[in-house]
Amino acid sequence: MHDLTAFQRDCLYVIAGLDKPHGLALKDELEAYYEKEIHHGRLYPNLDALVEKGLVEKGEINQRTNFYALTRRGQREIDARREWEAKYLEEDVIPTD
Repeated sequence: MHDLTAFQRDCLYVIAGLDKPHGLALKDELEAYYEKEIHHGRLYPNLDALVEKGLVEKGEINQRTNFYALTRRGQREIDARREWEAKYLEEDVIPTD
């Protein structure tokens, strides 16, 4: 996951949190998070990159709509990232003053 952009990582997390979302559902979620419009020219090339890296699979709902789902490798990458983050973000490590 270290070679992903932050936007690609966010796409991966949103895909993980939804049940086989289509592109517009991902776009809506990301726009809500970023609080700005996400253009198709940004979204779909990044989704394709995740597919090419083997982290996400792309399937067809109908001739106009695709869905995206995590692969096992994608889930392993998220799990590894969470473990790495937990080493640095544990509650007793962060000062509460």
